[in-house]
Formats: sequence, C-alpha cells, structure tokens
Amino acid sequence: MSNQSNDYGRAYEYVCLTVLYNEIKKHRKCVIEKNTSFVAAQNAWNHINETLQGTLAISAISVVDTLFDLEPLIVEDSTDTLNLYLQPDSKGEEGDVRDIIILRSGINWEIGLSIKHNHFAVKHSRLAKTLDFSQKWFGIKCTNDYWNSVSSVFDYLDIMKKQNKEWKELPAKEDDVYIPLLNAFMDEINRQSKLDLTIPKKMVEYLLGEFDFYKIISMDDRRTTQIQTFNLHGTLNQSSKNVTPSIEIPITNLPTRIVNLGFKPNSKNTVELYMDNGWQFNFRIHNASTLVETSLKFDIQIIGMPTTIISINCSWK
Repeated sequence: MSNQSNDYGRAYEYVCLTVLYNEIKKHRKCVIEKNTSFVAAQNAWNHINETLQGTLAISAISVVDTLFDLEPLIVEDSTDTLNLYLQPDSKGEEGDVRDIIILRSGINWEIGLSIKHNHFAVKHSRLAKTLDFSQKWFGIKCTNDYWNSVSSVFDYLDIMKKQNKEWKELPAKEDDVYIPLLNAFMDEINRQSKLDLTIPKKMVEYLLGEFDFYKIISMDDRRTTQIQTFNLHGTLNQSSKNVTPSIEIPITNLPTRIVNLGFKPNSKNTVELYMDNGWQFNFRIHNASTLVETSLKFDIQIIGMPTTIISINCSWK
C-alpha cells in the first residue's frame, strides 16, 4: 500500500471513529480513548484536503443507522460507559484485523470494525528468506522440504541485492522468482494440511483474524459504503435488554478442507485457493520495492465468500 493510500486509510478510520462517537453520545455516555493510534489517524485526517474530508465523512455517516440496527447494544440506554478506540497496526500482524473497537466493560461486550477505503484486500503478508510463514500463519514450522525449495531462489535474490539491482533488471523475474516461490508455498500448504486437518480453519483465522468483526468499505466512485458481516464465532448481532437486532446475521462456518490450490489461469504471479463452505482466496505475489530484496509481498483477496456473510450496501445521501 502506498503512503498516500495508507494516509487515506488512517483518515477514514479517524472520521469513522468520530462520527460513531458523535452519534452514540446522542443515546448514551461514551468516550474516545485518545491513544497513539488516534493521534496518527487524526494527523492523517488533518493532512488531507477538505473535499476528501467531506467525502469520507459522508461515507462514515451512511453506515451508522445500519450498524445500530445490527448491534442494539451500542445505543442501549444504560448507566455504564461505552468506549471507542483505534487499535495499533501491530494488532493486524498478530491476527486481529479490527481497526475500531467498540467496548462496554460493564457487560463484558465488544465488537470490532475493519475499516477499508476503496479496496477489499485482506492482508499483505510476505514470503522472505528467513520468514517461517507456516509458523506465523498456522503455528506450525515450515518443513525442511519448503526451505530446500526456496533456498536457491533467495540466494539468487541475495546476490542481486548485493549488486544493487532493481527488480525490473532481472531477466526473468516471474520464471526465476515468482513461480518457484509460489510452487513451494502451495506444496507446503498441501503438506501441512495433510499433517493437520485444521489448516483450512487456521488459514481463514489468520487471514481474517480470530475475532468476529464488521468490515466497512468505502466505495467512493459508487457513493456507497458496504458493510460485510464476519460472524465466525457467533459474537456479533446480540440483543440488548429490550431490543432485538432488526437485521439478523447468521453464524458462518469455517472451512474444513482444501478443494483446490493452484495457479490462476494464464498467471505467473497469482495462485487461487478454493475451500469448502464457500471460502475462496487468491494470493498475488509481487515485489514491494524498486530495489531487489529477499522479501516479497502477497496481496491477498477474498474472491468468494460463504452466503452467510452478508453484504449490506449503504447509499450516500
């Protein structure tokens, strides 16, 4: 993600947080925790132009009523205090993709929102010379077979790096780097899934986090903000004392097996993963820098979701 996209994303987090605060306080007592993540988001907001500020504000406002319909505990009339805060980016690396936390400690309840501005990407994980991706994703170390498969590729990149080569100078980047790394990646996932039948479930929990959440996606060109419901463990959509959610969100089943894992047709840099229960992802590998380095980044997208993950489009007024 570019620095500009990152700044826009932080600014959108800021306005979503402040809009929620302003609307919630009309119903009950609430506070914003002004931590370092809040300060960073506020700074990003202050550095974008007024036109974009207006666009992001309209986008954020459009989802409030629907979110209250989904989660009546947010606006329940009660004496306790509702807390709002932004999570640090490090939480995403630990497997928690939620950006905004809405918390009521008095009843031991919280929900999270993942905030996206004009993109649907899930994660930007890496394959690297010394990075054990299986340990990071599944809690299981990569096999020697994997390391043996990738060692020559990373040795080659190490030599190119020492020569200060740019990626565009490599004569056959896709054939010499992308394809062998992706083959090793797929082989390792298949090996691990035979050793541990919970790998499909762990894959989704790594990519989407171990916590249920709502994904809020601003689609500026369409003047629409989409809410996607990821109720994987049944913690979303709870009733308050007097109000039942007017929109019902079913629990989504996690996958239990890999149906197919292979290269996307006519592609040398993208593999597609199909699992049962409707889960489909693609993994596009790419260099994230001008100069060669011994690390490559994945752009991971959901290309198919279970029907129990509901998408609600909120049109801008």
